[in-house]
Amino acid sequence: VWIGVLFSLERRPRGIWSSPRRLASAVETTQPIPLPSQARVVICGGGIVGTSVAYHLAKLGWTEIVLLEQGRLGAGTTRLCAGIVSVAKPISIECKMADYSNSLYEHLEEETGVKTGYVKTGSLCLAQNQDRFLSLKRLASRLNVMGIPCNVIKPKEVSKLHPLVNIHDLVGALHLPGDAVVSPPDVNHALATAAAGHGVQIHERTTVNHVMMEKGHVTAVETDRGAIECEYFVNCAGQWAYELGQASETKVSVPLHGCEHFYLLSKPLPEPLQPSTPVVMDMDGRIYVRAWQGGVLSGGFEKNPKPIFTEGRNQLEIQTMQEDWDHFEPMLSALLRRMPELEVCEIQQLVNCPESFTPDMRCLMGETPGVHGYFVLAGMNASGLAFAGGAGKYLAEWMTYGYPTANVWPLDIKRFGNLQSSRTFLRHRVMEVMPLLYNLKVPRWDFQTGRQLRTSPLYDRLDTQGARWMEKHGFERAKYFIPAGKDLLSLDASKTFYKPDWFDIVGAEVKCCKEAVCVIDMSSFTKFELTSTDDQALALLQHLCANDLDVPVGHIVHTGMLNERGGYENDCSVVRVKKNSFFIISPTDQQVHCWSWLKKHMPDDPQLHLEDVSWKYTALNLIGPRAMDVLGELSYVSMTPEHFPSLFCKVRNLFSPGHVMFIVYALHVYNEVMSVGQKYGIRNAGYYALRSLRIEKFFAFWGQDLDPFTTPLECGREFRVKFDTDIDFLGRASLLHQRQEGVSRRFIMLVLEDHDTELDLWPWWGEPIYRNGELCGTTTSSAYSYTLERHVCLGFVSPPSLDGSPAAVTPDFINRGDYEVDIAGQRYPAKAKLYPFSSLFAQQRRRKDEMELSNFQGK
Repeated sequence: VWIGVLFSLERRPRGIWSSPRRLASAVETTQPIPLPSQARVVICGGGIVGTSVAYHLAKLGWTEIVLLEQGRLGAGTTRLCAGIVSVAKPISIECKMADYSNSLYEHLEEETGVKTGYVKTGSLCLAQNQDRFLSLKRLASRLNVMGIPCNVIKPKEVSKLHPLVNIHDLVGALHLPGDAVVSPPDVNHALATAAAGHGVQIHERTTVNHVMMEKGHVTAVETDRGAIECEYFVNCAGQWAYELGQASETKVSVPLHGCEHFYLLSKPLPEPLQPSTPVVMDMDGRIYVRAWQGGVLSGGFEKNPKPIFTEGRNQLEIQTMQEDWDHFEPMLSALLRRMPELEVCEIQQLVNCPESFTPDMRCLMGETPGVHGYFVLAGMNASGLAFAGGAGKYLAEWMTYGYPTANVWPLDIKRFGNLQSSRTFLRHRVMEVMPLLYNLKVPRWDFQTGRQLRTSPLYDRLDTQGARWMEKHGFERAKYFIPAGKDLLSLDASKTFYKPDWFDIVGAEVKCCKEAVCVIDMSSFTKFELTSTDDQALALLQHLCANDLDVPVGHIVHTGMLNERGGYENDCSVVRVKKNSFFIISPTDQQVHCWSWLKKHMPDDPQLHLEDVSWKYTALNLIGPRAMDVLGELSYVSMTPEHFPSLFCKVRNLFSPGHVMFIVYALHVYNEVMSVGQKYGIRNAGYYALRSLRIEKFFAFWGQDLDPFTTPLECGREFRVKFDTDIDFLGRASLLHQRQEGVSRRFIMLVLEDHDTELDLWPWWGEPIYRNGELCGTTTSSAYSYTLERHVCLGFVSPPSLDGSPAAVTPDFINRGDYEVDIAGQRYPAKAKLYPFSSLFAQQRRRKDEMELSNFQGK
């Protein structure tokens, strides 16, 4: 039985771990082998995540690696995990990690000689309704982009692939032929064997008590067997990662929480199920099923999960917890509905094991903010086996090169702040997260727990005016405002892949933005003040920012903060308030990341000061042709272009760059704005209207369109790079090289044709883009343009490589291709352009039948 595969090693002594070949001599040793006094990196956690990190660091040439395990190697969640390796994951980076893990585990036995139980079974994701089927089709389109085999199939084909599946209520399925099952303890053992073969020291029964730091750097790890000096520490402690993060001189936030997870094991069926039988994931039934020793292993993600370990540090090693058949009954019923023949099978055991979950269902990866050399890889949300290989690889690359080879921002631990690390918040959030793993998630769904952590001073005022809210980085933001008389409950419950019920509401807000004036509360944006006694603040920003910050006082500069590769670490607006004082405005979810990036590059100078003032200012954005009239009456000064030009700031009783006011006395100013604006037709607007406006204007947004692998040259922002100066800003060398060689991908705008907004599926993001029938890229953002009366998609395209080398994108490549956007397997023709369709906005052609799209093929 693979669940007990490691129990045979129970008699090994406390000390260094040995492979089976060396176990006999190790058992004869009476004294524990001492810990080394120093190492380059110490990894805490001997589960499959920790051994994967050790394995990949060793592969990259690291030496002096020490892995510490408080109990026995792999005796935690790894020992009890279900052993399924599937690429059916909600976001692309997770699919990539799972695909790499699958490939790694497939060849691990050949590399190490350790059997891993790898069987390529394939898997079947079932759909009981059309919405689930659409979500699977969207997943299939995304997997096709990555070159991962998959097939959308009919119910009859399901019964051919799996003899037990009842197909009477199915509308279709997704077949993933490359998915596999393994023995998790054996894979863990193989990774440890390979790591040890490359010089990694693995010590069992060694507890990490404390991580020591000095001046924000990891210096040593204190254990129950002595201290180890080190440069790097990796927290792969799984269930214990939260508590371990608190056991540091500077506490490290690792926002995860445990829940009980149940699955049953049956005895062999009368006609034993073959090991190669496909895994079944019936997400509408909330269950998964795999073949196991002639019978089945079946678990799921129930609607009412049970949080555990809420009172601090839990038990040393995870033993099988108490059975709860009443709790498991809904999943057992779903299993028997899906596979009625199992009624006659005999159950061997109901396994109850802990799994750790994070606030957004994505794992935690990367270097922690504020502590150099402290890395985390934990919170796998019941996908530790599927993610461990790929996640270990990316983290090892991160530690080696300073960045991984893929965009892992969706997993970066710096996406969370301290608010999301509260035990109370985590306990309530994981009770929502665990069911969401199998819930049908339509575009723009929102978490319901842990809300109102951060609100604008205007929250209550806007709420009474019909604001409907979404949350970003813990901050409540208005999506749109429901007019009086609308059915609030039905609108809130509206979830669809098609035209949403808020369509006309957002359309009215956009119309007001274009014809009158709207006010949008944008207080959630990250806001920093950087000051110095001399020119230190300017020098730092000139080094970090691509654009020139040496501008007159009162001017606003839009700029990127780039990494050495020329990619965007941040996209922000910087206001020079005084000669040596700058106000930095960044996206909401950049609060921790941007702060960490600035602090990382700041010199140790007491005369240079950075302050987070996000809480201090309310931000009101006035949009529309009458915005200047409202501002003029409020400020009693002329707001004509001659007196208040674009990208200019004036500091009065309120702080106003452009048409955005940063204010302290929020409620008073808001009331005044609404009072003065009545004569100009003012109304509130939300972020959905803003999204539509920014996409039809071809504005890229960090975290959606821009990331650490996107350069200004690839998204048409070369004009925001100070190439005409001799300032050696971060990323300059890479951009100069790219400008000489040409860019291999380009940010473009696509307007859909022959797409019925009323009846057809909507694009959202992540849709494949085809040029002349060949895959050439994916969309990153999408919105309906109420001006063009068409859907507009933004995304990146690349030409085919030449002899294995990336080819440069040319204007002809963009303008002379026939483009299509794939939405859940159906392709819609689209017109592409490198620049916004500003000339068309002036034409105001409202009827779709009369809209001419032929002139979109411009420069």
